[in-house]
Amino acid sequence: MSSHGEPTSRDRQSLEGFVRLELQVRPDDAPLLRDLARALADPARATDTRHFLHRQLGTATTGDTLKALLAAAPADLDLDRDRGLDRGLDLGRDVVL
Repeated sequence: MSSHGEPTSRDRQSLEGFVRLELQVRPDDAPLLRDLARALADPARATDTRHFLHRQLGTATTGDTLKALLAAAPADLDLDRDRGLDRGLDLGRDVVL
């Protein structure tokens, strides 16, 4: 809070879920990391930027669901199914429940 009791820019950012991060990098990398921080803070670019970075760095994403991971697999899988309670259950035999 400022001395006048008003929230500061850092207070507002904290309320929006942002954290302050200090990095020590080579001078040539500073503009790149600033651009990266802007892309991650931009709601229109954040998701794509995050996915790109995870792919490039080989890190797991906590937001990926099993369905999304399976869909990205090179297999031909049908991941959509009827969610109705009256759907049949095929056990791969002559019996269908």
